[in-house]
Amino acid sequence: MRQETNFLNFQKEILNAKNILIIQDIDGVCIPLVKDPMTRKLDKNYIYAAKLLNDEFFVLTCGEHEGFRGVNRIIERSLNSKIEPHEKHLYLRGLAACGVEFQESEGKTSFEGISKKELKFLSEVPELMRIKFRKISKNLFPNISEKNIYLNEKKSICDTKFSPTINFNSLFDLALDDLNKKRSIQLSFEKMMNEILNEAESQGLKESFFLHISPNLGLKNHQEIIKLSTISDIGSTDIQLLLKGAQKDSGVLCLLNKFVGKRTGKMPFGNQFNFRDCPKSMKEKILFCKKFIRKEDMPLIIGVGDTVTSQKMTNGRYSRGGSDRSFLEIIQLLGENYNIDNKIIFVDSSSGEVCRPSTNTDNFDGITDEKDKLKFDTVFKGGTSEYIEWFINIAQKRFEFRRKL
Repeated sequence: MRQETNFLNFQKEILNAKNILIIQDIDGVCIPLVKDPMTRKLDKNYIYAAKLLNDEFFVLTCGEHEGFRGVNRIIERSLNSKIEPHEKHLYLRGLAACGVEFQESEGKTSFEGISKKELKFLSEVPELMRIKFRKISKNLFPNISEKNIYLNEKKSICDTKFSPTINFNSLFDLALDDLNKKRSIQLSFEKMMNEILNEAESQGLKESFFLHISPNLGLKNHQEIIKLSTISDIGSTDIQLLLKGAQKDSGVLCLLNKFVGKRTGKMPFGNQFNFRDCPKSMKEKILFCKKFIRKEDMPLIIGVGDTVTSQKMTNGRYSRGGSDRSFLEIIQLLGENYNIDNKIIFVDSSSGEVCRPSTNTDNFDGITDEKDKLKFDTVFKGGTSEYIEWFINIAQKRFEFRRKL
């Protein structure tokens, strides 16, 4: 861990605080990164620990709760039951699709702020992707068989309800060590997803969607920058079509609204508040919170993520991004503005099947840098397994702590 000398104090603060709220990403944090999303696994002891935390815990993920590929199916497979998670409220509470799909622990999901026209277009996107995928695959790999195209298509196209996604990992395997081929895969599918955006615009949905690239190098002209493969870093592995406003920092506000509402009996932003009601800029979001949430109602927030990037450019400046950066940054800023010592946890997900920069060399190249405003309070260099062990311990101790109050 990066700040091991302070780790005991770090843990004591979390355990002894009257009100805490853990907001945690999923893939790479409690689920090891894998090339095929359908092979994801979740430790059942983690599931039971999350239940112990009750309303002190939310997930905030770009994946989805429901559907064939959803996290709920992973939970059911992990517990070998479709009944137990529902009856014992073992589904993960929180927001999916980067802030769109909310779920309670019994598995009841809801979503607001989306038009029927947008939902209809989203339902058509996977087929658009399949048609284009076949052409791109043939162009990239002229000798590929129809059977292999079909097999890779099944692995690569995630036909999720709110966030249809193209995943490159299956095709990366076909590229072997050909770095130029890997970059061609990334750029070809970025072009494909932009064509789908253009199709949405032609149907009168210009302001409805944007592309979320994971991991990315931040923004340029309000668009996320793709991270091209290098020898030591696979770079961007996914591109999602998301609803505009579906960003993790906005998700933090939606979750705070629910958390404070449950504690005080009144949702500070209103009962119908959703991701599309959030102010746009980080500064506006902070001012919005300060206007409606009193300091005594604000919990100590622990943000947990694994996808943070920092890449030094040729001009000496850094390009910073990553799908978890924005929600970790707003948690850090809320702490500063409310004078609460919020905690930022980074989980090193480089030990999974996807090649990513590692913290095990004692430098954070590709992840963060000395000038980065986002600071990690602790780092789990051992990855998912180390974090889960800590999480289970914290959940048990917080459960005992609350029983004594």
